[in-house]
Amino acid sequence: MPIRKKGKLPHKRLTIAYSLEYGLDEMEMHEDGVEKGDRVILVDDLIASGGTAEGAIKLLRQLDAEVLAACFIIDLTDLGGADKLRKLGVPVRTLVAFEGH
Repeated sequence: MPIRKKGKLPHKRLTIAYSLEYGLDEMEMHEDGVEKGDRVILVDDLIASGGTAEGAIKLLRQLDAEVLAACFIIDLTDLGGADKLRKLGVPVRTLVAFEGH
């Protein structure tokens, strides 16, 4: 199920604010996107500071879904996003890790 920036999805939505490196933003998902006890893997292209992924995990948990893991193609390791998700108890898998800026 998609989790998108505020205003991009139709129907009834659940919204959460999340922190970015440069401020705040909001994202949404459909209220009926998951059911209590659903087992979910979060998939995205990039993890940087982890704000977007953390917001997505919190949305999923608000609907009582179990987040099994978060998977990304690229991890910008110096920004600490993967570690932030691990502290939430979510295993993180990536294909490529880049250090430095």
